Amino acid sequence: MRNRSLLVVWCVVVCGLGADATAQDVPVLRLTIDDAQMRAREASHRLAEARARESVAQATVAVRESADQPLVTAITGYTRTNHVLEFTVPGPGPLGLPRVLYPDVPNNYQSRLDLQWPIYNGGRTDALERAARADAAAASADVSVARADLRLEVARAFWAVVTARATVDVLEQGVARSQAHVADVRQRFMAGLVPPNEIASAEAQESRARMLAIEARNQRDVSAADLARLVGLSPGQPLEPVATLDAPASDVSGFDALVASARESRDERRAFERRLESATDLRTAAAAARLPTLAIAGGVDYARPNPRHFPRADRWDDSWDASINMRWSLWDGGRTAADVAQASGAIEVARQRLAEFDSVLAVEVRQRALDLESGRAAVAAAGDSVRAAAEARRVVAERYQAGVIAEIEVLDAEYALLQAELDRTRALAGVRLSEARLARALGR
Repeated sequence: MRNRSLLVVWCVVVCGLGADATAQDVPVLRLTIDDAQMRAREASHRLAEARARESVAQATVAVRESADQPLVTAITGYTRTNHVLEFTVPGPGPLGLPRVLYPDVPNNYQSRLDLQWPIYNGGRTDALERAARADAAAASADVSVARADLRLEVARAFWAVVTARATVDVLEQGVARSQAHVADVRQRFMAGLVPPNEIASAEAQESRARMLAIEARNQRDVSAADLARLVGLSPGQPLEPVATLDAPASDVSGFDALVASARESRDERRAFERRLESATDLRTAAAAARLPTLAIAGGVDYARPNPRHFPRADRWDDSWDASINMRWSLWDGGRTAADVAQASGAIEVARQRLAEFDSVLAVEVRQRALDLESGRAAVAAAGDSVRAAAEARRVVAERYQAGVIAEIEVLDAEYALLQAELDRTRALAGVRLSEARLARALGR
């Protein structure tokens, strides 16, 4: 029994180790930003919802197109009636045999092939069809808008991961420099060259650097989990973005040309224009209720008994009919006027939304272009700051080795270099994000 228990424990331990090994052997997925955006398009539920709305709008177009087509309906039924007293009259001829004009037929069977075909309704059907097509075009533009928003969101998450990884690298280098400085201070203390407080100061600086590195690693993992969610992977999937923050600058000159390009390319504006067209067509359709409508109707009946045949008989007989009908609403209590007023209000809403978008678009493009230009200037300044801080640290380290300055100046120089490197990393990430936002503002 004891051996069996040991065997169970051993199996559990082996399975646990195997699970840990499997978890650790998950391959790192290398992603470029194009790969990430392609995967995100396939995994996005929001984009799938926009596509579903587009399919609904396309189906609505098909419904509107079929409204002016003839409608053929097959109708059948059975009716049971009470017994009645037969109505008879004397028949012709010398014998004068009675003739049944209205027999007692309690079982009634009806069947009809019916045709209804509206041929004129004042243009209402055509206006509704045009409105449906405009809504379908707006829904298609909404899909493009959702795709552009997704590209920007993926770009933000992608560059956040790249920035976090670069920040971790910078801070780990700072930790390594701080640890080397602590070792150097300890050696100098053992040689009797520095007092004990300098060791404590160096260790405090090294501890702060390690704390910043821990926070940066946590931010890196959180950003990676967000990117994994966007591309349809599990949050624990290891990711390695294939990109660098340094990149050649693109030209953003010609503000007026950028705004004009954005007005032509932005799918949001296209959607607003199509919805304005739809609202206009809906007002036309509402106003068409004031006009008469014409329709062709007809059908073939096959019934037992057939009420169109006289005298009534308990047998199957056929009959047919054809007609053209006109309907003209002379007074509807103000319903048509209210529908037209409602549609006119929707037109004004769509027009104001389009005007608001145009007014905001110019400001948005200018803001994104200025953010990009200022970001590039900040990168240049941050680069100069890194070079100056590195040189200052080198000089301070040499002077400290010569024993002409205190350790506090070395710690200040270390911190200044670390801060300058972090500032440059953030500036580079800001440029990348500003490029993505500018591309979104331009509809690219």
